[in-house]
Order: sequence, then structure tokens, then C-alpha cells
Amino acid sequence: MALLGLLFVSALVVAARPERVNTPGARLERVAKEVRCPTCKGLSVAESDAPAAKAAQAFIAERIAAGVTDSEIKAELRTRFGTGILLRPSARGVSGLVWAIPVVVGVLALGALAIAVQRWRGRTLRHATDADAVLVAKAAHE
Repeated sequence: MALLGLLFVSALVVAARPERVNTPGARLERVAKEVRCPTCKGLSVAESDAPAAKAAQAFIAERIAAGVTDSEIKAELRTRFGTGILLRPSARGVSGLVWAIPVVVGVLALGALAIAVQRWRGRTLRHATDADAVLVAKAAHE
């Protein structure tokens, strides 16, 4: 049953993914959305109208026309401007910790929750004994 559910969820994820278009314009937009504008705060090259952003877009378009892959273009920009030029850090090396730590923390939290629920379920309710009733009666008369 669990396998069937996993298969169903996997099919939904695959069906929901948009088809990736590889025209030069689509590639330019995709890469430009991942590159930080050198002069703007918090904007990508695709969102900014600054001259530096336009120059970066022209560079990306030129490299696409030359047949360079998206990852190679990003590597060139990273070499030229430093790792801060990319809006999404790489998932390799020390930068990979940015992606790995939240996953590890989430898994540990779910594990701790599962252990806590199991302990709560294992506890049995205790019933009052005759000695407890005597103690309550004494306390009520005092």
C-alpha cells in the first residue's frame, strides 16, 4: 500500500513539473534569474533595469550564442565576480551545508517526534488505589 502511494506521489510530481524549454531566450531568462545584479540589492539580473544588469544579460546572451552551457556561464560569472554573484549557492563543498543542514535538522526533529509519540503511547493510565483514597479523604477533612 505504501509503495502504491509512493508511486502515485511520484507520478504527480513528474506530471506537475513544467516542460523545460531550451530556446536561447528561455535559457537567457533562466540563467539571468539565478544571477544577482552587481549594483542592485536583492534583485536578479532578469528583474533589474540597471546598466550593470543589462551588461550581464548581454554577456549571458553572448555566451549562449557561443554554445556555452548554463553551468559554464555561471562558473564564468562566479570566477569574474565571486560566489556572491549567484542567488542560489552551489550544493557542493561548504556551500552544500546550506542545503544539507535544514534537511538533517528536519529528519532529526521528525525522529524525536516519533520517539516522543511512541513513549506517550506506551504509558498506561494508573488507577487510584485504596491507599490513595485514604490519603485524599484525610486531606479533605483537614
